[in-house]
Parts: sequence; C-alpha cells; structure tokens
Amino acid sequence: MTTLLLQLSDLHIREPGRLAYGRLDTGPYLQEAVRSVLRLPQQPDAVVITGDLTDFGRPAEYRHLRQLLQDLPMPVYLLPGNHDDRQQLRACFADHPWLGDHGFVQYSVPVGALQLIVLDTVVPGASEGRLCRERLDWLATELGRQPGRPVVIAMHHPPFVTGIGHMDQIGLLEGADELEALVARHPQVERVICGHLHRSIQVRFGGSLASTAPSPAHQVVLDLAPDAASAWALEPPGFCLHALPDGGRLISHTAASGTFPGPYPFHEEGRLID
Repeated sequence: MTTLLLQLSDLHIREPGRLAYGRLDTGPYLQEAVRSVLRLPQQPDAVVITGDLTDFGRPAEYRHLRQLLQDLPMPVYLLPGNHDDRQQLRACFADHPWLGDHGFVQYSVPVGALQLIVLDTVVPGASEGRLCRERLDWLATELGRQPGRPVVIAMHHPPFVTGIGHMDQIGLLEGADELEALVARHPQVERVICGHLHRSIQVRFGGSLASTAPSPAHQVVLDLAPDAASAWALEPPGFCLHALPDGGRLISHTAASGTFPGPYPFHEEGRLID
C-alpha cells in the first residue's frame, strides 16, 4: 500500500471577482487544480497546502477558499504563509482542530504510513520568515515522538537559498541552519516541503531533501541574476504528489494542473512505433 500526500501551494485567493495584482483571478486556477487532483488515477490520502492560502488574509478570502476546496473528499491540512492571517484562518476553518486556537499554527498528524509535521515560519506583517527557538524546540519534541516513522515537514518559507534574489531577500532569514542541524539528527525525515517560491526547486538538506512546489496559478519568473526584477508569469501551473511505498523511500512527482491531450499508447496495433 502506498501513502500519497498531495501538496498545493501559494493559492493567493481573493474575494470572488477580485484580481490578484490587479490582473489575475486565482480562483478558477484553484478550481482547475482541484479537478486535476480528482482526476488522478490514485487518490491522495491527504492534501497539504503550504501557505499563502489567500492574498491578504481577509475573512471573505478565506470563505472563498473554503468554497473552492469543498469538493476535495480527503483531509486538507492548511498552514499560513506571509500573505495569511492566523486568526482569520482559524476562524473560517474552525472545524480543523489541529489549527489550534492561538499562537503558531503548528501540528503533527498521521497520513497513512507517514507523519506530517506542520511548522509555522510566519512573522506577522512581514514578507520574510523566521524560526525562533520556541518553534524549533517544538519541532525537536515532535520529531522525538516519531523515531521510527517516516516524517514529512511542511512549512512556507524554504530553508535554503534559491538563487532567485528578490525571493531570497524575503526567505527564511532566521533558523535555517538550526533546522538543518535538527533534520540531520533525525534520519526519519524523508522530506522538507515548502511553498513561497511558486516554482519546483529541490536541494539536499540535512541529509534529506528540501523542495518547493509550483503554484496552481502564477509562477515566480526564473531569473537567477542578483538584481532580477520581482515578477511573475503564467507558466504552466502545477502541484506535487509525494508517494511513500510500503517499506520504501519517499518519491516526489511534480504534475501539471489542467487537461491535456492523451494518454496515448506507445505502440500501434501491437507494434512499437519507430
């Protein structure tokens, strides 16, 4: 039996009819992502959304988000990004007890054969993220409770430099080294999955892997110049699917959101096509 954890990220949902950045209606993109998830031949055991659920953290945005996610039949685990508001998130998703009622949005839940540990990197009112000693100590305790169980840590700000300068300036500015040392002491950590970058990026981290996911709407432009402009583009949207086979290692796939021609067989009338 394979455990499947699907990752969405950076939805930036506005109120119905309102445009992100004055030009992008993110709601229909999330609708298409949900339809893409429901078309998968193997349905995920759970969905985790790694932050920037909304664009401004407003109650109406969270209500719209809830409506857009309602067709997903599996558990949906939410965490805030720098565009979110913890208390508004909790108020709209009051039936999600793992969100807690105050302080950081941090929790640990089983998903099939793995343990999903959600880590809060948000600094209210700021674009960058930080991991203070309190948050790191909490994570250390949770990892200590799962010594023999595969773990996925989910967070918004990636704990590594991406080379996209304007995003690194608002990345995880505190606690990345401490987090990497902690992961290195816990070989059961299969992956650290993140958002914030609106792109698929992977890096070796603490003896494991850390990665970011694309957005179901807009992507950050891939420009590695130190002075590159802060910009987004409508590159193909997507999501990630993390698969843990029984007794195996976590395998991560990046999938495009939408409908495309196919599938077609690699043969014609019983013969390979040359």
